Amino acid sequence: MRLHSLRARIALVFVVLMLVAQAAAFLVINSVILKNANRNAEEQLAVAERVFAQVLRGNSEQLTQAASVVALDFGFREAVATHDSKTVASALQNHGDRIHADVVMLVDLDGKLIADSGGVGHEGMAFPFPKLIRTVAKKGDASSFGMIGPRAYQLVAVPVKAPIAIAWVVMGFAVDDALARDLSSLTSLDVSFLTAGDDGKWGVLASSLADGARDALTNQAQLSADGYATRIMRLHSEGRTIEVLLERSLNEALAPFHRLQSTLLLITLLGVLISIVGSVLTARSVTRPIAALTQFSKRIGQGDYAAPIEIRQNDEIGELARAFNQMRDGISEREKRITELAYMDRLTGLPNRALFNDRLQQAIAAAMRENRPLSVMMMDLDRFKYVNDTLGHPIGDMLLCEVAKRLRAALQRKSDTVARLGGDEFAVLLPANDLPSARRVATRMLRALEEPIMIEGQLVDVGASIGIVTFPQNGTDMNVLLRRADIAMYVAKRSNLGFALYDERHDEHSAERLSLMSELRQAVEHDQLTLYYQPKVDLATHRVKYVEALVRWEHPTRGFVAPDQFIPFAEQTGYIKTISRWVADKAIGQCAAWRRQGIELAVSVNVSARELIQSTLPEIFQGLLDKHGVAPEWIWIEITESAIMDDPNHAIETLDRLHALGIRLSIDDFGTGYSSLSYLKRMPVDELKIDKSFVMGMFQHKDDETIVRSTIDLGHNMGLKVVAEGVETEEMLERLRALRCDLAQGFHLSRPLPPAKLEAWLDVWQTTTQTALLAAPPEEA
Repeated sequence: MRLHSLRARIALVFVVLMLVAQAAAFLVINSVILKNANRNAEEQLAVAERVFAQVLRGNSEQLTQAASVVALDFGFREAVATHDSKTVASALQNHGDRIHADVVMLVDLDGKLIADSGGVGHEGMAFPFPKLIRTVAKKGDASSFGMIGPRAYQLVAVPVKAPIAIAWVVMGFAVDDALARDLSSLTSLDVSFLTAGDDGKWGVLASSLADGARDALTNQAQLSADGYATRIMRLHSEGRTIEVLLERSLNEALAPFHRLQSTLLLITLLGVLISIVGSVLTARSVTRPIAALTQFSKRIGQGDYAAPIEIRQNDEIGELARAFNQMRDGISEREKRITELAYMDRLTGLPNRALFNDRLQQAIAAAMRENRPLSVMMMDLDRFKYVNDTLGHPIGDMLLCEVAKRLRAALQRKSDTVARLGGDEFAVLLPANDLPSARRVATRMLRALEEPIMIEGQLVDVGASIGIVTFPQNGTDMNVLLRRADIAMYVAKRSNLGFALYDERHDEHSAERLSLMSELRQAVEHDQLTLYYQPKVDLATHRVKYVEALVRWEHPTRGFVAPDQFIPFAEQTGYIKTISRWVADKAIGQCAAWRRQGIELAVSVNVSARELIQSTLPEIFQGLLDKHGVAPEWIWIEITESAIMDDPNHAIETLDRLHALGIRLSIDDFGTGYSSLSYLKRMPVDELKIDKSFVMGMFQHKDDETIVRSTIDLGHNMGLKVVAEGVETEEMLERLRALRCDLAQGFHLSRPLPPAKLEAWLDVWQTTTQTALLAAPPEEA
């Protein structure tokens, strides 16, 4: 560093200024230290004097109170009056011990000792402090210091009255080294009790000083010379003079300040060194804030907004730092908002699919480490689309918010997560919950949704279907658990169970089903599906006026695929809507073709629950009727009882609109859906179809025959036709005819047939029927 450089001159100025400032500070502080040490010592002595006096007063009050207690004791006064010396001595001893008094005496009216528990006098001896007794006689109590033998005592006296004074109780504490040490600990000073002898020399009664330091106490001038600040208190005493000496060593008082002087010297040296180093670093310090701003900018660029930049200068660099912090806050807030949009559902405030998947991954990892279970639920609202279509999307949104609120309330632990995955689909994560716990949570959730929901004055009725899986029983991978929970949810929805547990039987051919789904789409698109028709025979006239359209799939490589293999799967995936429309289109087209051929057959088609709650179903059928030129009364729609009960109000509304078109309606599988008669009487149906399980069981179970008979009677009483499905024997047919059933359908009459074979069967049936009618006796005909 060059001598004439700015850096050198700054260093020289800094060093000189530091030396001058340190020297001046040392002189001023040293003078202040001495004055403060003396003043502090005097202040400590004054405070100690007040504390000492307060302690002596406290001791006096303690002695007076104890002496008064014994003097007022009835038994003690009686013992004094009767000269019961043993009782008196025992009482004095007990009361003295309670306050640890060193001497307790009883003095008679003549000033003679009656008793003494401390052993400093003997009975009949003159009490050595007559002035104390005289003061008590005047004032009622008194205290004083006095010498008894070589020891000093703090004494108090109170009268014993019965009712006039009959004696005096005297109690006292010994003035000893223990007392001196206690007072020293309270005052932080050395305390000594002194007394002047007959020769005028001072003697030490007690002291907190060590034995070697007591010799100097007899010369107070020597104390001052030795660097002590002292204070002498004369105690109220009778007989020899007793004083208290309070002393404070000035050397001890100055000891902390000596350390301060040494520290100041060290600081001075360090200051010079720091000034040299600081002068060198001053130029560099100018660029340091700029370097900090550069690093801060890089940290912001990397996405680290944890802490602001700390530059508190009030210059241009400080202003720039504050602008950088404002930029950081703005970017952080916007990124936080973006994160919320990415991980939170804006409508309900619940976690979304991304956040749920992240938490599920973490929960699976934790469950693996800790070897504990967890549960996952998938939930879908029932009848939500109806709410949206009927009441509008704003009401649907409010309904979703209310559902989210109730689901959150049903979860009892903070670690549980409920998320909205989209639409009316929700998911629940229950870390550390086993299957029984998950069932209880699912039950609480379903009950919470059963409570009436009032939105904008509208009473909204929704239910839910929940699928439950557990880790690790149902899988250890997130995607596997979610897919299987979804499968279980559809099982619950299809079966109206509320909630269902995953069963591998529902998913044992998952890969095959995925392939089947793709092939099913192609079958519909390329017309690979076909319709078969099963006739319904009128049991009264033997005529066939109705057929039911049943879908069949003849796969190019798989061969015949039974409906129960692909229809439930199509319902689960939602593809049943497409299949239902294809069936309706083909069936109505076939009805038109038969009518053109002169074959008068009414065709019935099946409609799924998903189709029934679709508000556009009547328009779809109206369009198909118009397309094929078919009268509505030629078409029957069959709806399962369970499909109606999924959403009775909406189902009845859709049925009313279909009935208004002129289409005939039939309830399929009647008796299995537990429908309420209150709903049945409101539905515009024309026909009941008795489920085949009851028909086929008539001859094995009387209850089944009772159900069949009751259903027939119920249908006739309501003005409906009744069809029996599953007729497989002549015996069944005859029994149904005896029960006055209207129509029969089953393998005994005919299996489902393609159109050409059905036409051939009709020709044979009509010929056979006419022959049988002609051959029958007149009464049977």
